[in-house]
Amino acid sequence: MAFFCYIVECADGTYYTGWTTDPQRRTKQHNLGHGAKYTRQHGPVRLVYVESLPDRSHAMRRENAIKKYSRERKQKLIMTDPIDMGSSLGESDKS
Repeated sequence: MAFFCYIVECADGTYYTGWTTDPQRRTKQHNLGHGAKYTRQHGPVRLVYVESLPDRSHAMRRENAIKKYSRERKQKLIMTDPIDMGSSLGESDKS
C-alpha cells in the first residue's frame, strides 16, 4: 500500500497538510466537507503537493515536519516539485 503526505491550498490561500493513501480521494473528501475541520471552514481546497513515502509512520512524521514549516518554506516546497495532475501519483519516491 502506498502512503502520501500532501498539501492542499484552501480558498483563502492558506495551506493544510495531511497524509493519506489516496491524495485525490482525500482532496474530494475535503471538498465535500468530510475532511478536517480546518478545511471545512476554509474550503474549497486544491491539491498542490504530494510526496510518496514508504509507510504510514514515515508519512505521519513528514506531515508533522511540514506542518512546522513557515508559509514561505511550504511555498518553496510546492514550487520545487509542483503536481502534474496528468501523471500517476506515487510513481516517484521522494523520501
